[in-house]
Amino acid sequence: MKKITLFSDGSALGNPGPGGYGVVLRFGDKEKELSGSEAHTTNNRMELLGAIEGLRALKEPCEVEIISDSSYVVKGINEWLTGWIKKDFKKIKNPDLWVEYIKVSKNHKVNAIWVKGHDGHEENERCDKLARGAAEKMKESLK
Repeated sequence: MKKITLFSDGSALGNPGPGGYGVVLRFGDKEKELSGSEAHTTNNRMELLGAIEGLRALKEPCEVEIISDSSYVVKGINEWLTGWIKKDFKKIKNPDLWVEYIKVSKNHKVNAIWVKGHDGHEENERCDKLARGAAEKMKESLK
């Protein structure tokens, strides 16, 4: 099983507002950048969507380490998801995205690791730039 590192970040200009996500996928010395946006969203939705889209880009089952500055995403994946499934996502924010996360992650072995945001972590800063850039582009397109 290939070992992949998935760095992701999300951004929303206003909460809710135009938002974007940024992802860096790394396998050995190969990297791929992804980004995307939505017109009306929240920061947490974009943080989670980054992880989802990064996983969706993988073509085969992998061992994936998700590196994120979102404790919502990291704790959601590592700690809360099992309980949310048992509660059928009742009273949970973003159930649509968590259901999608389950779909795209089911063939992978996933572990999420939290890093402090805006603290000089090279890949987190790159993802932040990608996310902000996508959000800014969306904001401009809405004018």
